[in-house]
Amino acid sequence: MTRNYSGDILIVDDMPNNLRFLSTTLTEQGYKVRSVTEGLMALTVAQAANPDLILLDIMMPNVDGYEICQRLKANEQTCDIPVIFLSALDEVLDKVKAFSVGGVDYITKPFQLEEVLARIQTHLSLRAAQKEISQLNSELEQRVRQRTAQLEQEIAERLQVQERLLHLALHDVLTGLPNRTWFMKRLEQLLQQVNQKAGCLFAVLFLDCDRFQAVNDSLGHLVGDQLLVSISRRIELCVRSGTMLCRLGGDEFAILLPDVENNSDAIKIANNILRELAAPFQIGDYQVFTNVSIGIAMGSNIYKQPEHILRDADTAMYRAKANGKACYQVFEQTMHSRALHNFQLESELRHALERNELVAYYQPIISLDTNQISSFEALVRWNHPGKNLIAPNKFIPIAEETSLVMAIDLFVLRQACQQLRDWRDEGIAQESLTVSVNLSVKHFMSFELLKQIDNILQEVGINGSSLRLEITESDIMENAEFAGKIISQLRDRHIQLSIDDFGTGYSSLSYLHRLPINHLKIDRSFVMRMGKHGKNTEIVKAIIALAKSLGMLTIAEGVETKEQLDQIRELECEFCQGYLFSRPVDAVAARDLLIKGFPQF
Repeated sequence: MTRNYSGDILIVDDMPNNLRFLSTTLTEQGYKVRSVTEGLMALTVAQAANPDLILLDIMMPNVDGYEICQRLKANEQTCDIPVIFLSALDEVLDKVKAFSVGGVDYITKPFQLEEVLARIQTHLSLRAAQKEISQLNSELEQRVRQRTAQLEQEIAERLQVQERLLHLALHDVLTGLPNRTWFMKRLEQLLQQVNQKAGCLFAVLFLDCDRFQAVNDSLGHLVGDQLLVSISRRIELCVRSGTMLCRLGGDEFAILLPDVENNSDAIKIANNILRELAAPFQIGDYQVFTNVSIGIAMGSNIYKQPEHILRDADTAMYRAKANGKACYQVFEQTMHSRALHNFQLESELRHALERNELVAYYQPIISLDTNQISSFEALVRWNHPGKNLIAPNKFIPIAEETSLVMAIDLFVLRQACQQLRDWRDEGIAQESLTVSVNLSVKHFMSFELLKQIDNILQEVGINGSSLRLEITESDIMENAEFAGKIISQLRDRHIQLSIDDFGTGYSSLSYLHRLPINHLKIDRSFVMRMGKHGKNTEIVKAIIALAKSLGMLTIAEGVETKEQLDQIRELECEFCQGYLFSRPVDAVAARDLLIKGFPQF
């Protein structure tokens, strides 16, 4: 990426790895870079050096990024310095707060380098244009006494610069569409009109591209940018005159529909957009399929702030994604309540990690050849002080939306490995016994995974062959190329790999053949609905046959009855787990299972 403007950048982040990465990259791009690890030092450096741009992390000890930004904006020396927030938080409330305290942009971690460089260039260009305006004004005042003709010429030049600056400030560089700033200003004006005229309705549509990141990762950011332009052109075909379409940033768009009679007007446009985007995009040599998830919020005089209606449309969009993507969802008040509940739960979950409220539970995996425990799957539980034991389905989806899931996975990994070490030291676990730990796909986007696993194994004192990592089928297939590189390095450490919930997603047999997968876990939904001659029985049979052909072993999940166990045995599945043997239990109960074993079924 080439740059047109070189500038002085201050990076504020308490994570040394982030500082090194950004500092090195930006220095190579020709920028002058200063970096600090905490907010108060950033205030001192900003006042002394007055950088052109500040990259500010939100989550920092002592004083967070929001307060640092407020202090910068309150100081005459630093109030004009643009601040771009960097954060792993991706909730709409966090974004709204970031802009409300004075941030000019918001980049979600883990970020893409090209996106960071593009946004830095945009805001440095804005700052350069502002300085140019100031310089022109100064020159204009000096020349006003000289010649009227020259004054008129300079006024014209000033207006041209102002027009360019205004266009740059209010439009997205890539698509040419109005940007977030212009959209929010227009939305604020519309709210003022609505509050003066009872019964007037309007609508906001929040659009987020489905699986856009997969396009960037597989085909590159140039194709991704071309796709965004093509998407914006198709959406323009679906909106009526007087409607405002803008690009909020990244792969997010918004539509403002003034003067609607009811939500059916907005729904009609949403359906038109979904139909228009259903056809494939031809981007160079590539045929790309994508669509959008759409959230719809109906506006009236109940709204007082433009941020609130955009927040509600964003909330509805996330519900549309949860409902299967490529669809729309109209906002309901219960969604906001649920979002607030999830926000509170996320905050409590962060404290849970700090207070050691999480605990690993263990469910045995049985060898059908020996009828003995061959492994334990470690499953996290939250021992909430006010809500007793919370199952993972209540908090893992929230953790998946943030970086918390990575910390939770590593906690369970460490606790499970340590428990295995303790059982071996006690003499009740054979060397062949393994522990199985679920791993989020987010780890495969991190360069720290292998180092973290190595450290845990070394500290606990077990080797890689004692560990099995479980990754869901869809996670592997959506990130197959990148995941394959890490999986190969895990194999070099003799760490086993299992594909979890196999059969519920989609698989590429070529990738399955190439990846060093040890086990396929047959999803419980197939096992629980097996019949003597039923369709699910045939599916389970096909999965087992596929695994054997690829040199893999199979584990049947959700075995709850003797009849299911008999069928699994008849189909020559090697392992199984389920309530027939044991529910997930704490370490003390798991120890008893190791000692007592199971009766012959």
